[in-house]
Amino acid sequence: MYVELSDEARRYIGRFDELTGVTPTDCLVEGDRLVFVVPAGEMAAAIGQGGETVAEAERRLDKSIELVEDADTAEAFVASALAPAAVNAVTISDQNDRVAYVEVPEADRGVAIGAEGANIETARRLAERHYDVDDVQLT
Repeated sequence: MYVELSDEARRYIGRFDELTGVTPTDCLVEGDRLVFVVPAGEMAAAIGQGGETVAEAERRLDKSIELVEDADTAEAFVASALAPAAVNAVTISDQNDRVAYVEVPEADRGVAIGAEGANIETARRLAERHYDVDDVQLT
């Protein structure tokens, strides 16, 4: 699927690539927070040993950075977007709308939702951009 990037997002992707050696496939700019989608298998390189690489990128970009690992399926992608919440299962329903129903343990519901709903809203935006998923709901 083709993801249209703003000029600002492209600039952040370029800087992140320069700083980490990993080229994200997408970037959401949300105020003082950046969410990068990194190619599958490159998460460790983007984070760096002990989190040093991503911490340096945060310092240099003066933004909080969150990373989501890309995936081959909508289900795996939604689970990745909700990390670090433990996701037991993701089911995609294609009835009137395309909805991802996500099963998380009760103890991880708060992590999946995030402060003021930020985590689940990010998962919704990314799932829509990458897999045409209209909504993400916790079950």
